[in-house]
Amino acid sequence: MKLLEYNIKDYLTESGVKRKNIVISYQLFGRKLHSAPIVLVNHALTGNSDVAGEKNGWWKDLVGENKLIDTNKYTVLAFDIPGNGYNGNILYNYTDFNLKDIAKLWIKAIKSLHITNIYACIGGSIGGVMAWQLAALAPNLIKYIIPIAADWKISDWVLAYYVSQETILEHSSRPLYDARIMAMLIYRTPQSLKEKFKGTKNKEGKFNVDSWLRHHGEKLEQRFDIRAYKLMNHLLSTVNICDNNDFKTLAKTLGSKIIQIPIDTDLFFIKEENLETHKQLVDLNIENEYHEIKSLHGHDGFLIEYKQITKVLNHIF
Repeated sequence: MKLLEYNIKDYLTESGVKRKNIVISYQLFGRKLHSAPIVLVNHALTGNSDVAGEKNGWWKDLVGENKLIDTNKYTVLAFDIPGNGYNGNILYNYTDFNLKDIAKLWIKAIKSLHITNIYACIGGSIGGVMAWQLAALAPNLIKYIIPIAADWKISDWVLAYYVSQETILEHSSRPLYDARIMAMLIYRTPQSLKEKFKGTKNKEGKFNVDSWLRHHGEKLEQRFDIRAYKLMNHLLSTVNICDNNDFKTLAKTLGSKIIQIPIDTDLFFIKEENLETHKQLVDLNIENEYHEIKSLHGHDGFLIEYKQITKVLNHIF
């Protein structure tokens, strides 16, 4: 698919910094824009707008012809978080931005495309957080908000992860390699690694889990820019869709139906936080859904358990 771009000439960040020429890149899949309902798909921390490409589409098990999000039926829109490094796009002085800024920039791009309503917005991990953020900023834009393995706020646990990643990125001699190896221990679970490796060794006598971790570190080193990774890690630390954590006040303004899908073994955005949000929405008599995916694989379940996700969301799509 062709990578499209929208250029924002002047933007004042939430931190009060004026920035010029911010490029918002995006891709369209499926039906022609304005000819069918629109589904906005948000990428995760090291993802991009190539959600359904034949070769590298990172969610092509869910998005494509005759898949859950059927490109014969929907127009699929996917933005890049500016500065995520895709197509060489780097955002300098990235600490000027927070996740709310990114959502505001996306909304500007959405308006430039003359889009006035979106059928559903779905994403995993920080992509799910972006769905929450868009719902908060544009409460009447999206019919269904579907955050998977995500939350509307940053917990102390996720903040601790951010700090550990930042420390590695600032002090390691191989920052991307080392940061990715550490991250994989949060994205997966002890049960997942036990099931996958069972203590086995390769022909060289090394444990297979050792080779697997190093492979992931090397793979990220080869395909990702450290400036982009630092930006994405920073944005993770800015997660919070409402001021002073007053979620109940904000929730009453939401025009979208919220469908939360946590992973039962997620060690990152833990399901207990989603359950608490679900209870708050129920107490406020706000229509919402809570569906728990069962998986050995933890946080990465949103990339792996596509059959369960399809079953849970068939009634929407």
